[in-house]
Amino acid sequence: MSKPSVLSPVPVRAAAGPSGPALGPLGLFTLLLGAALPLIDFFIVNVALPTIDHDLAAGPALLELVVVGYGLSYAVLLVLGGRLGDMYGRRRLFLVGMAAFGLTSLACGLAPDAWTLVGARVAQGAAAALMLPQALATIQAATAGPRRARAMGLYGATAGLSMVAGQILGGVLVAADIAGTGWRAIFLVNVPVALLGLVLAARSVPRTRSESPAPVDVPGTALLAVALLTLLAPLTEGRAAGWPLWTWISLAAFPLAAVAFYRVERRADRQGRTPLVPPSLFALIPLRRGLALVLPFSIGFGGFMFVIAVALQQGLGMGAVASGMALVPMALAFFVASLAGPRLVVQYGTRIVTAGGVLQGLGIALLVLAVWRGWPDLGFVQLLPGLALAGFGQGLQLPVIFRIVLSEVPTERAGVGSGVMVTTQQSALALGVATLGSLFLALAAEAGMRQALSVTLLVQLAMVALTVLLSLRLPRTVD
Repeated sequence: MSKPSVLSPVPVRAAAGPSGPALGPLGLFTLLLGAALPLIDFFIVNVALPTIDHDLAAGPALLELVVVGYGLSYAVLLVLGGRLGDMYGRRRLFLVGMAAFGLTSLACGLAPDAWTLVGARVAQGAAAALMLPQALATIQAATAGPRRARAMGLYGATAGLSMVAGQILGGVLVAADIAGTGWRAIFLVNVPVALLGLVLAARSVPRTRSESPAPVDVPGTALLAVALLTLLAPLTEGRAAGWPLWTWISLAAFPLAAVAFYRVERRADRQGRTPLVPPSLFALIPLRRGLALVLPFSIGFGGFMFVIAVALQQGLGMGAVASGMALVPMALAFFVASLAGPRLVVQYGTRIVTAGGVLQGLGIALLVLAVWRGWPDLGFVQLLPGLALAGFGQGLQLPVIFRIVLSEVPTERAGVGSGVMVTTQQSALALGVATLGSLFLALAAEAGMRQALSVTLLVQLAMVALTVLLSLRLPRTVD
C-alpha cells in the first residue's frame, strides 16, 4: 500500500495556523505577479514574431521554437521547481526564480541572432519553472478557509487573464519602440518588474517549506522530458524541415517514452516513494475528469493565440498595436466572467463550465463566419463579437476547472495535484502552438491565409465541442 506523497510544489500542511506564516495583501499581490509573469511571457512574444523574423531572419520553424522552447522547458521543470522549494524554502526559491527570470529576460532582449534567442527562451522557461510553483505553494501554506478560496480564485483569474494580456502588452511595447529597442522591449520590460518583485517578495512573502521533503524523482523527471521532447520537437520542426527521418523516429519513440514514464511512476508509487506524477492520484474522479478538460482547452487556447497573432499581422496587415488591441474585448470579457464564475458555480454547479464551453464555441463560430465573409477587409468591429463571446466563455471555464481538479486532492498531496495540473496546462499550451500553429502555417503557404485561418478555427471549434461533452461528466457540485 502506497503512503501519501510528501514531496510536492505545495506544502503538506493544510494551512497556516495561528502561529504559522501569514500572507497579507501585499504578499498575495507579489505572488500573483510571480504567477502572471511566466504566462504573460509565453504569449507576449506572439505579436512580436513578424518583427523578430524580420530582424533576425528566423524563419517559421525557429519562430515556433521561440514559443515552444520556452513552454517545453517550463512544463518539464515545473514539478521539479516545486520540490526544490519544498527542500530549500519556497520564498528562497521564489527569489532565485524571480532573479533568474530577470536575467534570462535580459539575455532574450540582447540576443544577437535567432538561435541565441531560442536558447535564452529555454533558460527563461526554466527560471519560470522555479518561480511559479512557489507562488501556488505559499498560497496553500499561508492561507486557510475563505481567504484561501479567494486567493485561489484570484490565482485562476490571473492565470487566464495573463494569457490574453500578454499579447496586448506585446503589441503596445513593439509599436512603442522604446529607445529603438523594437521587439526587444517585450523581454527587457521584465527586468525592472523582476527587480520590483524581488524587493516586494523580500518584504512581504512569508517563509514556508515542507517539513518532510523527499528526494527528487530523477528518473521520472528525465522520462517526462524525453516524452515531451519526442512529441513536441518533431511536431514543431517537421513541417518546415520537410519531415526528415528523425521526425518520424522521434514520433515513434514518444509512446515508448510515455509508457516507460508511466511504469517508472507506478513502481515508485507502489513502493511508497514519491514519484513525479503518482498514478494513484488519478483515481480521484474530479482530478481525472478535470485534467481531461484542461488538455483540449489549453491546446486550443495556445494554438489560437499564436495563429491569431500571425493572421492579424501578416494576413490583415495590422500593426503590432492594432493586433494586440483587437484582443482587448477578449481580455475584458474573460476578466468579467472569471469574477462571476466562482459565484455562479455555487448556484449552478459545474454546469457553468458547460455553459462557458457553449459560449466559447459560439464565439469561435462567429469568428469563422467573419473571416469567411470579410477577409481581407476585417477590422476591429467585425472581430469584436466573436472575440468577446469566446473570452467570456473561457473565463467561465478556466478558474472553475482549476478548482475542480484540486477539489478532492488530499491535503498531503495537494502539491502533487497542483503540479500535475499546471504541468498538464503548460504542456498542452506548447502542444497547441506546435500542432495548430504548424497546421495554420502549412495551409497558409498552400491555400492562403483566409482558408488557413478558417480551417484552424474550425479545428479549435471541434476541440471546444469536445470540452463541452467532457464537462457533462464532471461532478455536479464542487467544494
